[in-house]
Amino acid sequence: MTTLEGRPRTALLVVDVQNGVVEEAHERDAVVANIGRLVAKARHEKVPVVWVQHSDPDLEPGSDGWRIVPELTPGDTEPLVGKTYGDTFEDTELETVLADLGVGRLVVAGAQTDQCIRSTLHGALVRGYDAVLVADAHTTEDQTAWGAPPPAQVIAHTNLYWTYQTAPGRTGGTVGTEDVDFGATS
Repeated sequence: MTTLEGRPRTALLVVDVQNGVVEEAHERDAVVANIGRLVAKARHEKVPVVWVQHSDPDLEPGSDGWRIVPELTPGDTEPLVGKTYGDTFEDTELETVLADLGVGRLVVAGAQTDQCIRSTLHGALVRGYDAVLVADAHTTEDQTAWGAPPPAQVIAHTNLYWTYQTAPGRTGGTVGTEDVDFGATS
């Protein structure tokens, strides 16, 4: 259970599902479709959806690569957090957004598994949040040229180790898209 007092709500955190980030991602279409299902479920259940959009020299704000993929559209009232670091909490307004929403538990989906997803999950846990990773709603591109395992192995390993993540008063864990329970407490 979250260590953040007075923050009983859960939010869906959609990280960096941008054209330039997922263009060549492993099982891109299936992952984007799963994220779309999660967004629809969250909206139906009146669960906050918080969008994250990375920018850097390769993802210039306003460029096509920087834009959220066309299959997903942030709602007019849904927060969109811009970031420049892997951990979505670093040097952003995410903590303020989540505090204002009363959120102490995050359900996380998006890209890239071995960078921004891992950083954000760990960042959430160390800041007092429960953080659940949606096992079939995150992806990464092939980084084997730089010594990384193939994308399917990176995803599988991340799912394995996040399943057992805990800290005093906080939990991690993984769940499939179809089994996401936004009302569950960890």
